[in-house]
Amino acid sequence: MSTGAPGDVDRSFNRSMLVKLLIMAAVMFGFGFALVPLYRAICQITGVNNLVKRDVTAADVKNTQVDATRTVSIEFDANARGPLEFKPERNSLDVHPGEVTVVKYRVTNEQNRAVSAQAIPSYAPRLAIEYFKKIECFCFTQQTLAAHETREMPVVFYVDPKLPRDVKTITLSYTFFELGVPAGKTASTGAAPAMEAARATKGARGA
Repeated sequence: MSTGAPGDVDRSFNRSMLVKLLIMAAVMFGFGFALVPLYRAICQITGVNNLVKRDVTAADVKNTQVDATRTVSIEFDANARGPLEFKPERNSLDVHPGEVTVVKYRVTNEQNRAVSAQAIPSYAPRLAIEYFKKIECFCFTQQTLAAHETREMPVVFYVDPKLPRDVKTITLSYTFFELGVPAGKTASTGAAPAMEAARATKGARGA
């Protein structure tokens, strides 16, 4: 028979629930950071350079009817992990389902060296992945940018007219991350030219 007061039981339950929620939040946070190395590991094991597959071909588009009676708002988001500046040319646009649309993203390599990177798409709501059809996309292959190179990269897509009518907005988000560089190497690589320049300046002053 329990002798604890009701208030003590409630406080104990609340503490237990808080601990569980904190643990879940920590696990989810850690999983987000683990996605990039996990992707790299899968690529190394399977021997392929890219796991993002083409949704449809140009031939498939010919059989798609445009539904002009409705519009869907497409929002564009960009994230970069590594020495890249990455953003869409516009934040959003309205499209008719079945209508082929082109949007461009711009990426700049801010380093004094070449950078190889891969973009991975994600969608909100999650069910949109079944209806957002990419015909051409820079995410299909790895991108290698020369030092300080800026590149405009198109995404050619359409929204499947079978998209449920209650879905009014789709967010397309890309995460662009550098490949093949251990943690910390980017910083040291960027620091080397600066150190050499400092040495040269010091030597010139002493001459």
